[in-house]
Amino acid sequence: MRTTISLDDELLREAKRRAAERGVTLSALVEGQLREGFARDAPRARGRIVLPVFRGRGGLVPGVELTSNASVAEAMEDSTPR
Repeated sequence: MRTTISLDDELLREAKRRAAERGVTLSALVEGQLREGFARDAPRARGRIVLPVFRGRGGLVPGVELTSNASVAEAMEDSTPR
């Protein structure tokens, strides 16, 4: 596709110089630089995340209702060393 953009004079001179050094057209240089910039900005695919597993001391604590924040907080307070 053909389009028109405005560039700073010094930037255009530098781009033309680099294009000539590489033996490519100005359009090819600009297109390549845009693709590289966009690829750098793209979100990276993340690998699998492994979460640590902590083993408790024999399972659930009797009398603690896991659906109750207050019950869990109370159990935590009771087990905190003083």
